[in-house]
Amino acid sequence: MKAKFQLSYLAVLLLLVIGAGCNQSKAKPDAQITSEIQSKYSQDSGLQGKPLNIQAANGVVTLDGTVDNTVERDAAARLAASVDGVKTVVNNLQVGPPPPAAAAAEPTPAPAEQPRPKPRATRSRRKPVSEEPVAERTPEPAPVNNMASAAPVTPPPPAPPPAPKKVTIPSGTTLAVRLVDAIDSERNQAGQTFKATLDSPLSVEGDVAIPAGYDVEGHIVDLKSAGKFAGQSLVVLQLDRIAVGSKYYTIQTDQYRKQGSSRGKNTAAKVGAGAAIGAIIGGLAGGGKGAGIGAAAGGGLGGGVQAATKGQQIKLASETVLNFTLQGPLTVTPSEGPNPDRPRLERNN
Repeated sequence: MKAKFQLSYLAVLLLLVIGAGCNQSKAKPDAQITSEIQSKYSQDSGLQGKPLNIQAANGVVTLDGTVDNTVERDAAARLAASVDGVKTVVNNLQVGPPPPAAAAAEPTPAPAEQPRPKPRATRSRRKPVSEEPVAERTPEPAPVNNMASAAPVTPPPPAPPPAPKKVTIPSGTTLAVRLVDAIDSERNQAGQTFKATLDSPLSVEGDVAIPAGYDVEGHIVDLKSAGKFAGQSLVVLQLDRIAVGSKYYTIQTDQYRKQGSSRGKNTAAKVGAGAAIGAIIGGLAGGGKGAGIGAAAGGGLGGGVQAATKGQQIKLASETVLNFTLQGPLTVTPSEGPNPDRPRLERNN
C-alpha cells in the first residue's frame, strides 16, 4: 500500500517536471518581443517615428522615451502589453514637446576667390606718358530701367469748374431798352407782346452784371386809339422778362405810359359853328325850312373838317429807346454780352 502511494507521488512529480520543461521551452525570445512591439508602433499614426526605447527581459518590457501627450503614452503601453509573451510593462515614457530638430547644416563657405593673374606687360610704341597729356574719362551713366517709365501713367482727374457767381441787381435800377417791334396806337391792341433789347448794361458796384444787347420781352398793358371826333390815344407798356445767356429771368418793372393830345373840344366847337352858319344861310334863303336844311349842311361841313384833322395817334418806331425802373431785385448769373457794341439811338422818355 505504501509502495503504491510512493509510485503515485513520483508519477505526479514527473508530470510537473515535464510540464515545467515544456513551458520553459515555449517562452518567446526577448528580441522577438521587442521586434513585435516596434512593428505595432510603426503601424500606429501617433507613435510612428517617435524615438521610443524598448527593452524586454524574460517577459518584462520597459519603455523609455518622450511622447506628445498622455494618449500616446497610454497607447504605447497598451500595444506593448498586447504582444504574446509580455508579462509586465514598465511605462517610463515622458510627456513633453518633441526634441528640437537638428540644426541646419551650416552653408559651406564659398571658396576664396583666386587672384587673377596680372596681365602681361606689352610693349607700346606710343610716346611716354610724361610727353602726352592724359584725357579725363567721363564715367558712363548707369543703365536706366525703362520698365517703370514704360508703364502708362494715369493723369489725375481735372478739378471741377468753380460754381457760377450770382449777382443781385437792386430794386430801383433803370432799364433802358430798345424796341425791336414797332407799336402803333391805331394798329396794336392791349395784351399783345413786344420784343426789345437791353440798350445799356446793368451794373452792380461798378461790375457789369448784364451787358447790353440781351433780349427783353414785354406786353401792352393798355392801348387806346384817338377817335375822329373825340378821345385821346394811349399806350401803356410793361416789361416781363429778360434773357441772360441761355436763361430767362422774370422781372418786375414800372409801366411806360404815353398819351396823345386831345381834340374833343375842338371838334365840338367846329361842329357847332358849322351848324350855326348853315342855319343863318338857310334862313336867309328860305325861312324856317331853309334854316333846317342849312343847319344840317353846316353840321356836315364841320364834321368834314374834323375828319380831316382827327386826334393824334401814338407811334413808337422800331429802335426807339424807352426807360423802365425795376420794382423788385433781380438775381442773375453774369454772362458775356451778345451785342454790346450795337449803335445807340436817341432815347424816347
